[in-house]
Amino acid sequence: MEPKTCVLVGAPVDSGKRRQGCLMGPDAYRTAGLAEVIEELGHSVRDIGNVTPKDERPAESSNAQVYDLPKNVAWTEALSEAAEAAAAEGFPIFLGGDHALSLGTVAGVAVHAKKADRPLFVLWLDAHTDYHTPLTTDSGHLHGTPLGYVTGREGFEAFPALPAMVPTENVCLIGLRSVDAAERAALQSTDMQAHDMRSIDERGIATPLKAFLKKVSDAGGMLHVSLDVDFLDPSIAPAVGTTVPGGATFREGHLVMEILCDSGLVTSLDLVELNPFLDERGRTAQLMVDLTASLLGRRVFDRPTQSF
Repeated sequence: MEPKTCVLVGAPVDSGKRRQGCLMGPDAYRTAGLAEVIEELGHSVRDIGNVTPKDERPAESSNAQVYDLPKNVAWTEALSEAAEAAAAEGFPIFLGGDHALSLGTVAGVAVHAKKADRPLFVLWLDAHTDYHTPLTTDSGHLHGTPLGYVTGREGFEAFPALPAMVPTENVCLIGLRSVDAAERAALQSTDMQAHDMRSIDERGIATPLKAFLKKVSDAGGMLHVSLDVDFLDPSIAPAVGTTVPGGATFREGHLVMEILCDSGLVTSLDLVELNPFLDERGRTAQLMVDLTASLLGRRVFDRPTQSF
């Protein structure tokens, strides 16, 4: 793998849901040695610290359940700018923070891709589709809306207008196992590629991933990967507020990252939904760091074992 300039962008977003704790995520990744691991693999690291949200302004939704809309809009504005700038400097890694951060990060890297005259593709590794809108969410939690926003669904009038959208045909979701009826209906009306854990059990995880990567390669695209802790089974990654049994195993997680590494197509990465308050002696943070290392060139057999 060619050496990369990895730009670490702290995104301590904790407003996408009511359960608090994700604001500690960026520092947990730093404490787990993310920068040091990346440098050991021959890449350079620039840590720009934590982004801060823009000033809040009044914002309302007709859905009374929507939680902390002004703060989520302020974060989206700030992270869109930060993501576009970081993508121009190198390989941005966004350290979350809950998944509402991707409202901004994906929007920002989409602008960068548009300026580079290349299509942006998104790989969503998650138990959930996150395809709701502020109008359709029953919980009101906006960490379940980023794919709806960046693909141009209606209901995001309070958010910044998108200079570049991600076509639904450029999105692939892997790891789904908690999708409500409204999301399922909305998803089925699109041409997104969605793979739940039953299909992974039946076909393996490499088959749909490689098919998507071929599509990215054939289009000369850039690839943003959004890795949610709950993509993984909670038995190995407990530090998330949205645990859903039946997630990816240790080997499946590393296999995905190794295949992505081999492809050479990934241009940006989200690490989201880590809640250190729910972790067990840092094991989830360490696993997410190890998965990032696999994406950046390390193989599992090179990794020393640890006890927790």
